[in-house]
Amino acid sequence: MNVITGKVWKFGDNIDTDLIIAARYLNTSDPHELAKHVMEDADPEFVKKMQPGDIIVAGENFGCGSSREHAPIALKAAGVAAVVAKSFARIFYRNAFNMGLPIFELKETDAIHEGDLITVEMESGLVKDLNKGVEYRFQPIPPFMQELLACGGLMNYAKAELLKKGEARA
Repeated sequence: MNVITGKVWKFGDNIDTDLIIAARYLNTSDPHELAKHVMEDADPEFVKKMQPGDIIVAGENFGCGSSREHAPIALKAAGVAAVVAKSFARIFYRNAFNMGLPIFELKETDAIHEGDLITVEMESGLVKDLNKGVEYRFQPIPPFMQELLACGGLMNYAKAELLKKGEARA
């Protein structure tokens, strides 16, 4: 999972958690049900158009609004491979890693267009726009956060750590 390649779906600034997954769908926590409605109020056709492995590229303050964990869960369940944005709301940032959704902060998101094919290299902090042959640098995420993503989120990471400790005592 150190390299993610996907088609870009572009969104603007201040995409709040209600645009990611509207409150009217929060009567369930089933990721597959939530996935059917991800980004519906921002782009009603998004789920029909996107393919698993695609990447959302957005502006400032992605994931603002409520602290609901449903937002990163819905994105991940829909098959969004990663979100690249200029900045993230702090609670969304933490929830995304806790749920195992890779997110990356990149100031040059305006230069990336919908439909572009990009590669995100997590360890080196590099985004490559394969359509334009341009590279952009971002601050690589810390190794611990990479471990969370590799495990699929905080709960899976914690389970793996408990198993390691149990095996060490045996």
